[in-house]
Amino acid sequence: MINIKENEELNKLNHSCAHLLAQAVKHLYPDAKFWVGPVIEDGFYYDIDLGDNVIKEEDLERIEREMKKCSKDAKNIIRHEISKSDALSMFKDDPYKIDLISRMDENENVISCYTQGDFTDLCRGPHVENTKLLKNFKLLKVSGAYWKGDSKNKMLQRIYGVCYDNPEDLEAHLKEIEEAKARDHRKIGKDLSIFMVHDLVGKGMPLWLPNGAIIRKQLENYIYDKERKMGYLHVYTPCVGTVDLYKTSGHWDHYKENMFPSMKVDEEEFVLRPMNCPHHMLIYANELHSYRELPIRIGEFAADFRYEASGAVKGLERVRCMCQNDAHLFVRPDQIGEEFKKVVGLILDVYKDFGLNDYKFRLSLRDKNDKEKYFDDDEMWNTAENKLREVLDEYGCDYVEAEGEAAFYGPKLDVEVKPAVGPEVTLSTCQLDFLLPRRFDLSYIDSNGEKQTPVVIHRAIFGTFDRFTAFILEETKGALPLWLSPVQVNVIPVNNEYHMEYAKEIYEKLLKEDVRVKLDSRDEKLSYKMRESQTMKIPYTLILGDKEKESNTVSFRLFGEKETTTIPVDEFINRINKEIKNRELNK
Repeated sequence: MINIKENEELNKLNHSCAHLLAQAVKHLYPDAKFWVGPVIEDGFYYDIDLGDNVIKEEDLERIEREMKKCSKDAKNIIRHEISKSDALSMFKDDPYKIDLISRMDENENVISCYTQGDFTDLCRGPHVENTKLLKNFKLLKVSGAYWKGDSKNKMLQRIYGVCYDNPEDLEAHLKEIEEAKARDHRKIGKDLSIFMVHDLVGKGMPLWLPNGAIIRKQLENYIYDKERKMGYLHVYTPCVGTVDLYKTSGHWDHYKENMFPSMKVDEEEFVLRPMNCPHHMLIYANELHSYRELPIRIGEFAADFRYEASGAVKGLERVRCMCQNDAHLFVRPDQIGEEFKKVVGLILDVYKDFGLNDYKFRLSLRDKNDKEKYFDDDEMWNTAENKLREVLDEYGCDYVEAEGEAAFYGPKLDVEVKPAVGPEVTLSTCQLDFLLPRRFDLSYIDSNGEKQTPVVIHRAIFGTFDRFTAFILEETKGALPLWLSPVQVNVIPVNNEYHMEYAKEIYEKLLKEDVRVKLDSRDEKLSYKMRESQTMKIPYTLILGDKEKESNTVSFRLFGEKETTTIPVDEFINRINKEIKNRELNK
C-alpha cells in the first residue's frame, strides 16, 4: 500500500479532499465546526464538532454524494493570505479555528486560507487547482476523537477517507483495506477465541484464552528446544525490581518515560520491569566465572511491562504487558563475532521454519555527536559496530545503517519483516552491550588469573510472543499449520445415535497420540458442524459414518477444501504425526 503522506501528489490530493469533505459536511450540517483535517499514511481524516448530530456509517454515502456535487461544480481552489487579526475576525464564530490561530507564532503575520466556492478553510496548503480533480475518493469510516487528543476535552467526530487520481488505484487501495480487515489479528483472535481484552483489566493487557495459550505454549516449546540445543540456560526472575536496580543499569535515566510508575512497599521502591537484562546481570554475578566457562547464555520467557499510550495499543501487536523471548549472552571480547554469528544463524533458521522470506536487516548505530544519550567511549562503540558489520558481511546479508537509533549501551540489529499487508514489522533484535557489564561490575578470570569484563549480547528471536503471534495470525489469516493449531482434528459422527461409539474410539486413539482433538457430540445437523469446523479453521475434520465404521477408516476434509479423503485409521495417524513432527507449513 502506498504511503500517501510521503507521496507529494497524493498528499496534495488527499489534503484537498479533506476540504471537500468539510465543504460537503457544512452543506448538510450548517452548524458544523471543524478542528483539523490532516493527511495520514493511508488517506485523510477531518475532526468535526456536529453538536447534537451523530454521523453513523450509513450516513457516509449521503456525505459522499454531496462531495461529488461539490466536485462537479468545478470551483477553483484559491489561496488567500491574511493577517492574524483578520483570521481571528474571519473565524470568530469557530472556537476550534480561533484556538489554532491564537496558538500561531506571534511573528507569523501572514496566515493562509483556501476558498472553493462557498467554503473557506484555514490551511497552509498546498492544494490542487480545482475541485473537479477530486473525483476518485471514498469515505471509509467514522469514529470518535477527543479534541487535541485529550480525554478531558469534548469528543469530536472523525471521518476517514482516501482519494486517488484514478479509479483503478482507488479500487486497488480499497481491496487492500478489505484484505487487511480479513487479516487483522484482532478480528481473527476474537473469531477463533485466541485472546480477549477487557477494560477492567486495562488497555494493552490482553488475556490469552485457552486456544491462545496453546499457540503460545507451542511457540515456547519450539524456541526452547532450539535454545537448549545451543547451550542456553533458562531461568525465572521476578516481574518487579527496585528503582535502584534500574538506576544501576541506567534505564531509570534513559527509559523512565516508558516505564510504569514506581510503587513503595515498606522501605523499598519497586517498579514493574520493562526488560530483563538487569536481573540476568545479577544472575551472572552470583558466581565467579573462568574464561573457560564463557560464553554463558541465559534465557527467559519473561513478562515485561512498558507504558504505551492508550491510542497506540493494538491487540497483541502493541501491548503494555508482554512476554519476551529474551536471552543474554555473556562472552569474551574474542567471542563476539562467533556468538553474534550464531544469533543471526538462529534468526535465519527460525524464519525458514515459519516460511518467512521477505525481510531486511537494520543496523542501528549511535550518533557520534550525542554524548548525552550514548555512553562516551569511542573505542567501545567502534569495536562493537565493526563486529556487527563483519558478521553481516560474512553472511552476505543486505542491511541498512541507521545512525542515532542504537540503544544507549550499544549498537543493535533489527530484523524487519514484510507482512502480507501493512508496513514492515520488527520481530527479531540483537544488541551488543559493553556498558551494562561495567555498571554491574561483572567479571571473569582470564588465563593469566586477572579479572576481565565480559561483553553482553542481548537478543530476542521472536521479539515478544505477543507480537509474533499477531504476525503469524495475520500471515495465515488464522489458518495455522497443524503443529500450531489449538484444535488439530475435529471428529464429527454423521449420526450421534449410530456412529458416536466409533467416533469416541477414534477420538481416544488420537488423544493417546497426543493429538489435540475435539469430539463434536452436539445434536446439530452434520452440515452445520462441518461449516463451523471450517469457520474455526481446524486443519482436519473427520466425518465418521457407516462406511468408516465398517472398514475401520476415517474420512477427512482439510481446511479450505471441499473434497473428502478416506484412508485407514493407522495411515491417518501416521500422516498427522509426521506433519506435526516436521512442523510442516500449509501448502
